[in-house]
Amino acid sequence: MTQHFDNDVISAILAHMNGDHVADNHTIVHAFADPAASDVAMVGFDGDGGDWEYSDAAGATVRTRIPWPAEVVERKDVRRAVVELHRGAVQRLGGERGDRKST
Repeated sequence: MTQHFDNDVISAILAHMNGDHVADNHTIVHAFADPAASDVAMVGFDGDGGDWEYSDAAGATVRTRIPWPAEVVERKDVRRAVVELHRGAVQRLGGERGDRKST
């Protein structure tokens, strides 16, 4: 069964990711969804994965779901999963951050 979080938890984590980790959002989406993505924002998550929206090369808004690399059951698990996802993204991009379009 998919773990769901209350709105306060979701709002706090999204504010943190979109305020303090904009470049990390870009790295994750560049590695796992679209290397040309711009204007990336994390827009949701549950126990199965995270949701990001971005603009593609044509300027269309795209929503993508990226599964967590580890089990997420509690709030603290989200942080660990995002860190692991980011590490995997950096590795997939050849050790480079994908934040070249952090607009």
